[in-house]
Amino acid sequence: MKDFPKIWFLRHGQTEWNAERRVQGQLESDLTELGITHAHRQAELMTPILQAHQPPCFVSPLRRAQHTARIALSGRGYETEPALAEVHAGRFQGLTIDEIAAQFPQVDAQAMTHLDLFCAAPEGEGYASLHDRVLALLRRLEQPTVLVAHGLLGQVVRASSADLSVTRWQLSPMSRAASMCLNWGRKRSCVRGGHFFSKNLAMPSCTFFQHSLNPRSPGR
Repeated sequence: MKDFPKIWFLRHGQTEWNAERRVQGQLESDLTELGITHAHRQAELMTPILQAHQPPCFVSPLRRAQHTARIALSGRGYETEPALAEVHAGRFQGLTIDEIAAQFPQVDAQAMTHLDLFCAAPEGEGYASLHDRVLALLRRLEQPTVLVAHGLLGQVVRASSADLSVTRWQLSPMSRAASMCLNWGRKRSCVRGGHFFSKNLAMPSCTFFQHSLNPRSPGR
């Protein structure tokens, strides 16, 4: 498996639809005041990293990620990357989690996680397509890089970069405005009981250096 460069991954701050438990997918919803606060916290974390490493920065085209990036990167230039858009959740987009359960009970009953649910959405993107575009992006990276994007996409970044099945990584969803660092070398990061530990294998270590909210909140 190819060793990818180090990645600093930032998830966008809370949005209005996050607060309503409404699925965004590739629809738009603005950051709340709390979400803006989240982005400023990320800026505090990222400032010394940006100064020390001068990494290229790539950002999802969706408005919530763009707003987060302008704050979290402290005005540093970045490139908009379409491959970082959140998974398209088809007919689930715009619905609340409760509305999905009521209107699509069979799909909801079979989904163990939000990633399962969103990728099973009728007329949605599906997991295979999401994984393929994430992996293609990772393979294009040539140096330590900052990515600003979304929670479900972030789970697939971790799974793809480690060459693990997605079920190994669904155990640790990303909290609102979470920040993580994926670093390749002689470590493998795994999940047990919701916590990461490392083994001496040729896999990336993953360090979360910020958690802001309940990691099980929906509406990526």
